[in-house]
Amino acid sequence: MQFSKMFVLNMGMLITIAYLASVFYKYIVIRTSSRVKQISSVLLLIFAGWISTVFGFQLTDEVVFDLRYVPLIIAVLTYRQPYSVVLIGVGIGLSRLTFGITDATLAAVINMSMLGVICAGLNIWMRRSNYRLIIKGILVTLIVNVINSINIAIVGVIPAPYFFSHIMPYTLPTGIVLSLVFAFILRDFQNEQNRIVLIQSTNRLLSVQKEELQKAQIVLEDRAKQLMIASQYKSEFLANMSHELRTPLNSVINFAQMISENADTMDQEDIVRFATMIDHSGQELLTLINDILDLSKVEAGRLDIVLEDISIAQLTEDVMSHFQLVAEKKGIVLVMERKKGVPETLWSDPQRVQQILRNLMSNAIKFTPQGKVQLTVSTEQSNKLSRPGRWLVFAVKDTGIGISEDQFESIFEAFQQADGSISRKFGGTGLGLSISRDLARLLDGNIQLESVEGKGSTFRLYLPLNREKMG
Repeated sequence: MQFSKMFVLNMGMLITIAYLASVFYKYIVIRTSSRVKQISSVLLLIFAGWISTVFGFQLTDEVVFDLRYVPLIIAVLTYRQPYSVVLIGVGIGLSRLTFGITDATLAAVINMSMLGVICAGLNIWMRRSNYRLIIKGILVTLIVNVINSINIAIVGVIPAPYFFSHIMPYTLPTGIVLSLVFAFILRDFQNEQNRIVLIQSTNRLLSVQKEELQKAQIVLEDRAKQLMIASQYKSEFLANMSHELRTPLNSVINFAQMISENADTMDQEDIVRFATMIDHSGQELLTLINDILDLSKVEAGRLDIVLEDISIAQLTEDVMSHFQLVAEKKGIVLVMERKKGVPETLWSDPQRVQQILRNLMSNAIKFTPQGKVQLTVSTEQSNKLSRPGRWLVFAVKDTGIGISEDQFESIFEAFQQADGSISRKFGGTGLGLSISRDLARLLDGNIQLESVEGKGSTFRLYLPLNREKMG
């Protein structure tokens, strides 16, 4: 009976250690690396085996009976590395030496080392076997208890006949029962720990998903605002377009009707004047239609670029002469400056380069009530643009109304102007800068803006000088 009582005391100590280990793992070890967790668990099982020996039943001064092999059973059931099981067996055996080196302690070292090797084999069998876990657990418990009893009889200091007749009938069944009980208790601890880990993992996943949903909500709200703004701009655009298209179209119709109805009574001078107004209105109408068509072609990726050598001097002269009369009527001074180092020719699309420059010059004159508009041509070596290299720079600088910094991006969007009221005051559709930016990109260039509200703006068109000629 003394064996059974002491084994129950051993079991109580093992359960206490298991509980404390579970708490220690939950609050400390779980935050460490997998290697630290592995080492900690091995040391813990060795310590549990040593504690079993401390509280074992001392038959003589040297011989102690205990459940030190139970941690090995747990290792077989839970570990995936057989070498760890061997380490635990050898470690528990060596811990017996802390009680002194005697024949009994040496026998204990041999017994636990042999059990460690056998349990490593059982560990490999468990992972390859198709039996249910409960069946495998019972078989492992029976095998370890039986082999432990046989080892004690063979390598122990107690005579085998005495051991088989007076000790094993108590220790073997008690050890089997208590081993099974402890294994199931520890399994329940492990399942509970797995549930805790699963809950923590699920909470972290839910937290991440919540953050992603919040970010997605912010993005959706931002897009909704952008759509609302775009809708507002398009509504303003349609209103402006209605006015812009009707004005020249009505002029064409009215003047043509006046000529047709009064051709017999009108002077030749009046007919020429009305015809000139018709031509001017028709050109305005054609420009608006071309802007809309160009924008749709760019967005559809169907705008053709035709590259050839462009005379820079001729290009700038044509642009300046085109706006000379308009500038004079507004009292604006037009200035042209060509810096040193500017080449004679540029390999690009002359129609599209001229279209960009005309848009920039037209805007500069339109939004400059008084002062001057200057076109400067220079070269620049820059690594800040879309690609490093040498660039030809057309800078259009005005002394007009300027643009606030928070509107730098929006004015390049289709249908948008710095202020919706500007279209009513100055006219225009808000397509010019959007088309110019897209054309510049098609030419491998870029448009940059510097402006101070109330003090004027500078638009710079960058075109590559090192572009390879094709054909």
